Amino acid sequence: MTPFPWAHFAATLPWTALAVVVVLAITFAVAVRQGRHSVMDVAWGPGFVAVAVVSWCLSAGIGDDARRLLLLLLTAVWGLRLGAHIGWRARDGHEDPRYQAMLSSAPGNRNAYALRRVYLPQGLVMFFVSLPVQVGMSATGGIGWLALVGVLLCLTGFAFETVGDWQLQQFKRDTSRRGTVLDTGLWRYTRHPNYFGDAAVWTGLFLIAADSWPGILTVLSPALMVWTLAAKTGKPLTEKAMSGRPGYREYVEATSGFIPRPPKRH
Repeated sequence: MTPFPWAHFAATLPWTALAVVVVLAITFAVAVRQGRHSVMDVAWGPGFVAVAVVSWCLSAGIGDDARRLLLLLLTAVWGLRLGAHIGWRARDGHEDPRYQAMLSSAPGNRNAYALRRVYLPQGLVMFFVSLPVQVGMSATGGIGWLALVGVLLCLTGFAFETVGDWQLQQFKRDTSRRGTVLDTGLWRYTRHPNYFGDAAVWTGLFLIAADSWPGILTVLSPALMVWTLAAKTGKPLTEKAMSGRPGYREYVEATSGFIPRPPKRH
C-alpha cells in the first residue's frame, strides 16, 4: 500500500481552512444585510460541502478515487439537503429565538459579538469535524469492509434525518395537533431522529476514512459532533424548550432519548 502523503495533506489544510473562512464571510455579510444571524444555520451543511469539494479537487491523483467519490457524494447530499431544509424552514425572515436571546445581551456591537460567539466557534467546529473527510480524501488503498459499514451507516442516518424532518414538518402543519407531542413515525423510537441521523452520518463518514490509515486518528471529530448533538446544543436545548408541553414527560419516559429503540410500555 502506498504510504499516506503527509506533506501533500498538510499543504491542503490552508485551502480547506480558507473554504470555511469564505463560507463564513459570505454568511456573515448576508446575515448583517438581513439583520438576522440565524442564517448561519442555513450555511452549516453547505460549509461542509465546500470543504469536501476543495479536498476532492486537491486530492486528485493522490487518494483512492472510490473513497474520494464516496466522501464527496455523501457529504454533499447530507449538507445540501440540510441547508435547503433549514433555509425553507426559516423563510419567514425572522431571527431564531436562540440567537435573539444570545445577542440581546451583547456588549458593544451586536454583529462583532456574533462574529466572536457564533461564527468563530462554528467555523472551528466545522473544520475539526470535517477532518475525516479531509484525511479520507488523501488516503490510499482500496475500499474495505469498514468503509462499506460506514456507507450503510451514512445512508441510515440520512434516512432518519430526512424522514424525521419531513414527519415533523407534517406534524406542525396539522393545526389539530398544535400544542401536542409528536410520538408517531420515527419519533416513536427516538425523541430526536434528526439529531441521531446527523450523528450517524458523521460516524459513517469517519468509518469510511478509518478504513485506511491514518483515518482512525480523526475519531475525535465524530465524537465532538455526537457529543454536541446529544449532550450540548442539540438534544438538551430542544428538550428544555419542549419540557412544558402537555404529555411531554410521559413521552420522555417511554421513548429513547437518542439511539432508536422500541418504546417502553406504560
